[in-house]
Amino acid sequence: MSELLVDFITSLDGHASGEGWPGFWGLEGPEYLAWLGEQPEATHLMGANTYRQMSGFAASEVPNGQDEFRPEEEASVDELTQASKVVFSSSLQEPLTWANSTLVRDDAVEAVRAMKSSGSGLLSTIGSLSLCRSLLRAGLVDRFRVVMFPVITGATGAERIYDGYPDVALEMIEHRIFDGRIQLVEYKPRVLEHPPLGAPA
Repeated sequence: MSELLVDFITSLDGHASGEGWPGFWGLEGPEYLAWLGEQPEATHLMGANTYRQMSGFAASEVPNGQDEFRPEEEASVDELTQASKVVFSSSLQEPLTWANSTLVRDDAVEAVRAMKSSGSGLLSTIGSLSLCRSLLRAGLVDRFRVVMFPVITGATGAERIYDGYPDVALEMIEHRIFDGRIQLVEYKPRVLEHPPLGAPA
């Protein structure tokens, strides 16, 4: 059976990106980049918006505010291009232009449920906030990992990750600090029907 990892990189205040900020908020370091390079092979899951953005980067579309990609950003996109990717969308059309991408039009929750039961490798999300929220709510997420970068993007932050989430209990299974400033926390999640003080009498 496959394992599903929801994987986010965020600012301290829970934004997935920020207007005018480079990838990794410009704060990645050698320890963090080395750790990224050691990650096991995975099939990456994403929605249409993330696919459009990331495939644009793969086609050399530089983010607004940047003149060119930094080497670390290029390496990250190149690795994703080589990886197997599953894209859930009813609006995208086949064939998908980004290499190693498969389009799935079926309900994402049921499709991932089937992928988990029939597969044996690691499934890992990229961005795709609504997809991650749906998979977590359905109880399909085995590991929830967040790498927090030391910046607060209160004025420029975009894509607030946790809006619309259910209440979730988190059992910590891993934590680490990279380069003296970047913090990884990894949890086993359990969706709650109600908070502890809201339990039925």
